[in-house]
Amino acid sequence: MADIARLTHRRVLTIALPVVLSNATVPILGVVDTGVVGQMGEAAPIGAVGIGAIILTAIYWIFGFLRMGTSGLTAQATGAKNEAEVAALLTRSLIIGLSAGVAIILLQGLLFAGAFRVSPATPEVENLARQYMAIRVWSAPAMIALYGITGWLIGQERTGAVFAIQLLMNGTNIALDLLFVLGFEWGVQGVAWATFIAEWAGVVLGLWLCRAAFAVRDWRDWARVLDRARLINMAAVNSDIMIRSVLLQAIFVSFLFFGAKFGEVQLAANHILLQFLSVTGYAMDGFAVAAEALVGNAMGARSRAALRRSAVMTTFWGGVICIVLAICFAVFGTTIIAIMAKNVPVQEAAAIYLPYMVAAPIVGVLPWMMDGIFIGATRTKDMRNMMIISTIIYFAAVIPLMQAYGNHGLWLGLLLSFVVRGITLGWKYPGLEAASEPVASA
Repeated sequence: MADIARLTHRRVLTIALPVVLSNATVPILGVVDTGVVGQMGEAAPIGAVGIGAIILTAIYWIFGFLRMGTSGLTAQATGAKNEAEVAALLTRSLIIGLSAGVAIILLQGLLFAGAFRVSPATPEVENLARQYMAIRVWSAPAMIALYGITGWLIGQERTGAVFAIQLLMNGTNIALDLLFVLGFEWGVQGVAWATFIAEWAGVVLGLWLCRAAFAVRDWRDWARVLDRARLINMAAVNSDIMIRSVLLQAIFVSFLFFGAKFGEVQLAANHILLQFLSVTGYAMDGFAVAAEALVGNAMGARSRAALRRSAVMTTFWGGVICIVLAICFAVFGTTIIAIMAKNVPVQEAAAIYLPYMVAAPIVGVLPWMMDGIFIGATRTKDMRNMMIISTIIYFAAVIPLMQAYGNHGLWLGLLLSFVVRGITLGWKYPGLEAASEPVASA
């Protein structure tokens, strides 16, 4: 049974805060990448690095399920004190990640051609972007394997190790950006080489941090690693998460497309306000990750009491963060908008819709935290099905809402999707708790 006394606020924060700090380093890297190529004095290199990074990120994102699926399964194996399965899960995730990365390298021609067909660029930008991606794609195995490594570490509450990996990667990337682009004048290719080296450095550090698993033979117990039932279960968990993530992305992509119908000013205002949501997501990610680890541990230990306490405590802290963010957006939102946009009409338009950003953290806390809880419990089928319901309701509601209320209707539709996802997952929560009870002996 899980030790209820160990489920303290300090433990929750110890898991969550390194993830929050890790997320905080991500936008800094983007600023440096843009800044160093901006010193070349031309627009094309900036656009090339931007579009190249977006394309590769979108391709890698397809395999983001590996991080979440691995964390839930590892947390449960850890809670069950099944050390052999914990080690085997690391091997399975590495096999999936490295194989997916190799597949991307082999299919890069088709993938890049398809990407530029969907998002065409000028010949100069496309040529530079292809040079950038032709270098960076060779670190695809490292980047996707890192999803598995990160999930494995999170499942054992080792988020400090995750922060160390992110810090090394971003620090290396920034230092090499400055050296290769400003020092050696390698231009766009310099940015690509900096990222390539940083990503491989990250996976090397990740493997070193996982070295305890390689000290025992269980990581290469191929009968266990390739066990058919365990592989099918892992595939089911990961495929459910992938479907859920694709549907969530469809909501946000459609939001941008729908917003374009209201003109450039409204589109720009919506884009600025989405950055408030991005900040909220980065902050909430730490507490959702804490829920993954603690709920998964309780599920593996078959302790309903520990599961409930884990869910309540992590959601409490998620709620605290969301209330703080809502207050900050209400008080400082117009100032932040003014800093992000110098265009007065855009500032005025964004200010009109700022109340939706004040409301977003409040209505979003339940779905964000429920995602972490359900991932930890590996109740991914419920996640998938509730996401399908939320997506259907969003598309059914957003079009008439836009017709009636314009851009206000668009924001109402987006917030409605949050509410529906939170309510439907909350409806499924009692079944999650029931599943944590020990199976009765015959």
